[in-house]
Amino acid sequence: MTTTTAGVIFILSLVVALVVAYRPVGDHLYRVVAGTRQSRVERGVFRLVGVNPAAEQSWGVYARSVLAFSAVSVLFLYAFQRWQDHLWLSLGLDPVVPHGAWNTAVSFVTNTNWQWYAGESTMGHLVQMAGLAVQNFLSAAVGIAVAVALVRGFARSRTGELGNFWVDLVRITLRVLLPVAVLGAVVLMLGGVVQNLSAGTDVTTLTGGGQTIPGGPVAGQEVIKELGTNGGGFYNANSAHPFENPTAWTNWIELFLILLIPFSLPRVFGRMVGQHRQGYAIVAVMAVLALGSVTLTNVFELAGHGTVPQAVGAALEGKEVRFDVSNSATFGAVTTLTSTGAVNSAHDSYTALGGMMTLGNMMLGEVAPGGVGAGLYGLLVLAVITVFVAGLMVGRTPEYLGKKIGSREITFASLYFLVTPALVLIGTAAAFATGNASTALNVGPHGLSEVLYAFTSASNNNGSAFAGITVNTPWWNTALGLCMLLGRFLPIILVLALAGSLARQAPTPASEGTLPTHRPLFVGMVVGVTVILVALTFLPALALGPLAEGR
Repeated sequence: MTTTTAGVIFILSLVVALVVAYRPVGDHLYRVVAGTRQSRVERGVFRLVGVNPAAEQSWGVYARSVLAFSAVSVLFLYAFQRWQDHLWLSLGLDPVVPHGAWNTAVSFVTNTNWQWYAGESTMGHLVQMAGLAVQNFLSAAVGIAVAVALVRGFARSRTGELGNFWVDLVRITLRVLLPVAVLGAVVLMLGGVVQNLSAGTDVTTLTGGGQTIPGGPVAGQEVIKELGTNGGGFYNANSAHPFENPTAWTNWIELFLILLIPFSLPRVFGRMVGQHRQGYAIVAVMAVLALGSVTLTNVFELAGHGTVPQAVGAALEGKEVRFDVSNSATFGAVTTLTSTGAVNSAHDSYTALGGMMTLGNMMLGEVAPGGVGAGLYGLLVLAVITVFVAGLMVGRTPEYLGKKIGSREITFASLYFLVTPALVLIGTAAAFATGNASTALNVGPHGLSEVLYAFTSASNNNGSAFAGITVNTPWWNTALGLCMLLGRFLPIILVLALAGSLARQAPTPASEGTLPTHRPLFVGMVVGVTVILVALTFLPALALGPLAEGR
């Protein structure tokens, strides 16, 4: 079987599995966020933190709850790293340096999971388990909660209430993320992923030398890093490490976990607004963009443009032979489309156009299907912009799901999509202006791509690295940490403000001039708006980087 044929089968089997899972997983998510009954454990948690589960919140209170919870999480995780040497299972490791601890705390709380460090030589087991892995659950739950709050804004009328953040957070964590993570961890352990508390095993190598093989509670963190579209690896090599991702079929399982919730959330959207076909339209946009990106990334990598790849017959540099070129390219495309940040190959070693695709995936706003929750609310904001543009074209007040899109709504939507490009381009310019871009190991177009990738990854809360650049300095850790914070929470505030504005409106009956938002025409328009926004914003930077390199 050729590499191309195997790659096609791999992709098609993923598509089939996601189609099968769409309805049951989406329906379970809907019951979790729409239900009112509380379990005994949930009631205990609410009493412990002093929350009234029956009380709903306005968008402002919901936003302040998100920010307060995230701020406490950052402080806790920062302190956890700084006191690491006093903790159980520290493995004798030193405390994390202040600027590194800040960057990592922000990274995991914002669902970015950017890693400047090698996990096996920097973080003890307790910090990995009770610090980083816990934030993998909580940051994912925050993203889903914000998406649900926006959907409530579309579904409700004449109210200022969007639900209760604390109730959403607890229910999503306990009823969705935790059960799937437990089952997934068992599956990964059966596939050979490590799960122990070993400080390491000393072995003699084939050449007679000595080496310590690190162990750790890997499977438990691996499953939620993928399911929550987090991406932070237990080891420095991330999902290329055989203890995290041993075989081609565990590679398939990890990709399925990454895509499972983001592709199922449109079902929740359709049920909450009372129109399943609206959910189908949104998931169709996601699918078109995702399949296009995965296909192009595979084509560019399998073609192997470049002197060395053409000489050896394949672009295998930086890729694990157990995954081959196609499965590596698919993994790279999926993780950059979903804000996951996990890698099973070195993106810096991709062909120029293949590397451009991973950059472009993040620049799309990661809406195909995007991170858990973040992909759905990002795509719904794009849908709002699309109906506004369509309304201008026909000279009518734009409407979406019975809500008028006026100046207030389009202001929030526009600002949402200006945040990330501003952070990416200003950050990249600042790196070159201050001389900090000199830490890139390459010069010319490829060096620019490395710096641009770092800020794109941080600002979009992706976390994957192009590599080839040293970022473990006070300047880089501080700058990228600020991009992660602003790139996560400014859009969340704008999304919740938009949700509050929509929820207060009275429903507007559909008329002859209302644009149908469940048909292929609308799907095509949203895809077009998404691509055009990215092209207009980032094409000059891409032209100086990967396009110039691949000419």
